[in-house]
Amino acid sequence: MPANLLNLRLSSDGLAVFWPTIAPRTPPFKLTRSSARSFPLEDVLPVESSDAIVLATAQKIDAVLISLDGDFADIINYPPKDFKGIIALQMRNHPEILPRLLARLKAYLESQPAMEHYRGKLIVVEADRVRIRQ
Repeated sequence: MPANLLNLRLSSDGLAVFWPTIAPRTPPFKLTRSSARSFPLEDVLPVESSDAIVLATAQKIDAVLISLDGDFADIINYPPKDFKGIIALQMRNHPEILPRLLARLKAYLESQPAMEHYRGKLIVVEADRVRIRQ
């Protein structure tokens, strides 16, 4: 883990995302905005870390959490208002839709580059739509 990663303070203007590895050591896509930052999970935490630790770390590094873990879409256990942003990718045991999910996610992130847009929201990305819960 880079020594200074957990001490990063990102501008509230620039988007920061914290994501689980979908392909080993490779971000799911390259964000084109120069202010965007991306942190792979395994650069910050052990991959087997609990959901609570993963979410707390995303908060600590001031990043939006992107996850394939359906647990994070549970607004009872993870009320959106308490977090800097959660994006839940809904693959639903259909790995063949992953390219479409990632394309939809990338387009959404690039259309909404400000961190403030994500604060207090759960964004559910499905193959054919994006839903926002607050």
